[in-house]
Amino acid sequence: QVQLVESGGGLVQAGGSLRLSCAASGRIFSINAMGWYRQAPGKQRELVATITSGRRTDYADSVKGRFTISRDNAKNTVYLQMNSLKPEDTAVYYCNAGIISRYLGYESNYWGQGTQVTVSS
Repeated sequence: QVQLVESGGGLVQAGGSLRLSCAASGRIFSINAMGWYRQAPGKQRELVATITSGRRTDYADSVKGRFTISRDNAKNTVYLQMNSLKPEDTAVYYCNAGIISRYLGYESNYWGQGTQVTVSS
């Protein structure tokens, strides 16, 4: 009954920027931590960045200094600003959130459908 929908992916040249958005909808009571993960073909899914309800952030070493995660609680949305993109950033990016729904009444983990980010050299 809760869904996450990502948007903002696309094709960009190395050195360029993209801004990903992930909006949660449904019978939401509250959202705890939110994060972005990515998975490149033939590789394991990896954590990119997380942000707590108190807006504490954490980043993978590979993106630190280039990516910024933020959230707008009024819109139930998490963002990932990606600057200085590199070809190795190419992957499907997935949104994740720990959400307490009004239906379940306890926290459950939700995933978005993913959005493709392709960085050309």
